[in-house]
Amino acid sequence: MRKFETITTVAAPYPFANVDTDRIIRIERCARTPAQELGAWAFETERFHGDGSDNPAFVLNQAPFRGAGILVAGENFGCGSSREMAVWALAGLGIRCVIAPSFGEIFFGNCFQNGVLPIGLPAATVQRLQGKLAQDPEQAILTVDLPRQRISTPWREEVDFEIEALRKQALVQGLDAIGATLTKVAAIDAFQAKQRTRRPWVYLA
Repeated sequence: MRKFETITTVAAPYPFANVDTDRIIRIERCARTPAQELGAWAFETERFHGDGSDNPAFVLNQAPFRGAGILVAGENFGCGSSREMAVWALAGLGIRCVIAPSFGEIFFGNCFQNGVLPIGLPAATVQRLQGKLAQDPEQAILTVDLPRQRISTPWREEVDFEIEALRKQALVQGLDAIGATLTKVAAIDAFQAKQRTRRPWVYLA
C-alpha cells in the first residue's frame, strides 16, 4: 500500500451530502473493470454526458480542480453499500485524501486499507474550506500533514484533525491489515512453536 505522510495538492470542493458508493462507482463497472482502471469511471454519471464527453459543470472537470488530490466533501460521504471499489475508484482518480463532516462507516474503514486518508472535521469547518476553495480556485491548494495531524491552507489557516493511532501508523508505514500482520511474523511463529509443544493434537503435521 502506498505510504501517506505529507501531501500538498489541489483540493476540490464537492459539497454534496449523502454521496453513496454507487454515485462514486456504478455497480456495472465493479464487475468487469480491473481495479487499476476504475479511476477512469469514478463519478461517471456526473463527469460525463450521455455521449461520453466531459461534463464541464462537474468540479473535477474544471481546469483549476482537474487532477485534484484532495476532495472536500459533504456529510455522510461514502454511504450506501460496502463496496471497496468506491475507494479504488477514488484512488485511481488521484484522490489521496477526503475531508468531510462524516463518512459511511464501511467506506471510512476501506479508505485506510487502500492508502486514502479520510479526515472528519466539524461541518462548519468543512463548509468554510469549501467556500474558500470555490472562491479562489487558483489558490485551491491544501497541505495535509499526517504525522502532525494538521491541514494548512494558502490563507494561513491551520486545522488540526484527529485520527486513531494504529490507523495513522499503518498509513504512514504503508501497511494494510495483511502488511501490519506480517510485521508480527516472528511473534506468530514463536507462538505456534510453543503451541505445537503444548497442544500437539491440534496440529496434524
